[in-house]
Amino acid sequence: MRIRPLAALSAIALSALVLAGCSGSGTPDASASGGGDALCNAAAPAGEASDSVTVDGEAGAVSTATFEPGLEVEELERTVVFEGDGDALADGDYVQYALSAFSADTGERLGDIGYAEAEILPSVVTSDSNFGQIMGCANIGSRLVLAFPATQSETGTPTAAEVYIVDVLGVTPTAAWGADQAPADGFPEVELAEDGAPAITLPDTDAPTTVDIEVLKLGDGATVEPGDTVLVQYTGVKWSDGTVFDSSWDRGAPAQFSTTGVVDGFRQALEGQTVGSQVLVVIPPEFGYGAVEGNELQEETLVFVVDILATQRAVG
Repeated sequence: MRIRPLAALSAIALSALVLAGCSGSGTPDASASGGGDALCNAAAPAGEASDSVTVDGEAGAVSTATFEPGLEVEELERTVVFEGDGDALADGDYVQYALSAFSADTGERLGDIGYAEAEILPSVVTSDSNFGQIMGCANIGSRLVLAFPATQSETGTPTAAEVYIVDVLGVTPTAAWGADQAPADGFPEVELAEDGAPAITLPDTDAPTTVDIEVLKLGDGATVEPGDTVLVQYTGVKWSDGTVFDSSWDRGAPAQFSTTGVVDGFRQALEGQTVGSQVLVVIPPEFGYGAVEGNELQEETLVFVVDILATQRAVG
C-alpha cells in the first residue's frame, strides 16, 4: 500500500523523551512488534529495502542509517531494529517519537526531528491510519526502520523515496498529570471526572475585569514559549450562566493550535506554563471576543480549564 512519507505527517509528535540505557547497532531484525490485535496487524511488513539498512547510534538520540545508495523501494516497508521493554502501543494512544530521515537515492541525511530541542507533537495511532502502518503496536523504547516509496502529491509534485529511523519514545496522557496545587479563594471550582474531564462551578460574584490565572496542576515538562504549537484539552464556560460553549473533551480528542492563534486571554494562560499543567483562566470580553463584532461571545466573560499535554517550538 502506498502512503505519504512520514515527513508529510509532521502533525504527529512531541518533545523528545530520551530512553536511557537503550541502544542499537548493526543490521535490523525483521521480527514484528507487539501482540496480535488490529493495531499489530496494521503494521507494514518488513522487506528487502528496510532490512538492508544498518543503524548506528543510541535510541532517543540522532543516529545514522547506512545503506547502498539507489535503494529501490516499491511499497512501504517496516523493520524492527530492536524491541523496547516498555508497554505495547494501543489503539488511540498519543505517541511520542523522534526520527532521522535520509534520501533513499543518495543516502544523504535530510533532517532530524523529535530529538533534543527539536520537539514535535505526539500523534494518535489507530489501526486504520497511515500512522498505524508505521508504528503498529511497537513497544515503547523500540527503534524502527521505515522505507517509503517515491510518491506524487495531488498537485503532481513528486517525492523521492526516503528512509527513516524512528524511535518510539512514549505515550502522552490525554489529561494533565502535574502535581495538585492548592486553589486560591474566589476562583471557580473544578471537579474532574475519572477521565480528567473538568466540571466548572462558578462563584456567586461579579465577573472579574482582569485576566485571572490559576494553576491547578503543576506539570514537570517543557515550558510553553510564545508562538509554540500546543496540544491541549480544554473546556470553556460562560460566566453569565455557566453553560459550556466549547470543549475538546466533548469532541473526544485533544486540540492543537499556536499560542498566537487564540484570544489574548487564552494565550496568557498558555505561555510560560509547563507541559503537564492544568490551568484555569478567567477572560473578560476585552481579552476574549470583545472586539469581534456580532460574535455570540462578544460580551461574555469566559472561563477555561486547560490541560497542557505537549508543546512544539515555532520554526524560523
